[in-house]
Amino acid sequence: MATVVKTERIQIDRLVLGSFSTNAYIVTCRETRESLVVDAPGHVGHILAALRDTHPNYILITHGHMDHIPVLADLKKALSVPVAAHSGDAEALPIDSDILLRDGDTISLGAIQFQVIHTPGHTPGSVCFLAGKHLISGDTIFPGGPGHTRSPADFRTIIESLTRRIFPLPDDTEVYPGHGEATVLAMEKAAFRDFSARRHRLDLCGDVLWESS
Repeated sequence: MATVVKTERIQIDRLVLGSFSTNAYIVTCRETRESLVVDAPGHVGHILAALRDTHPNYILITHGHMDHIPVLADLKKALSVPVAAHSGDAEALPIDSDILLRDGDTISLGAIQFQVIHTPGHTPGSVCFLAGKHLISGDTIFPGGPGHTRSPADFRTIIESLTRRIFPLPDDTEVYPGHGEATVLAMEKAAFRDFSARRHRLDLCGDVLWESS
């Protein structure tokens, strides 16, 4: 486990779990010790250990792909807290969602407020969670490119999600993706501007990188 953010109000810890090296995040309000989990990619025991000395309130799901949810049912059983996911991906989950998230919803965690941002493209129900300048992005955006898309239509959708919902956020927004290390939004905006200035195939999709695609 690695602490990626620690301020007077918020602490975010990253756990790299499962066979796909998927990130799970533990978010804790430092004033109340209330916490939540983002995604359930593996090793319930590791997640429970990271939650020790906190008061778990929610399990939030960024999207319904199998590498982000394989231990969701076991984690829900262990914690007995609500599971929250967007309706667009709810049917992909192994258990029912207790809360169906919508764009613009707010999730309260002690003194912290998370805004739900619906960012379809990687999946229909992909969401990001924003608290102040901290963005947990799932597989919507990574350092160097967007999440994987299965068709040119999906690629156009994820680009629209990024340009309309994510890139308008402040440059100093810190992005914590579903795989790999964090990035800063200013870097991704600059790389996307360069990407957009070039011509691209009409059928572009898959694993796209701003610099080389």
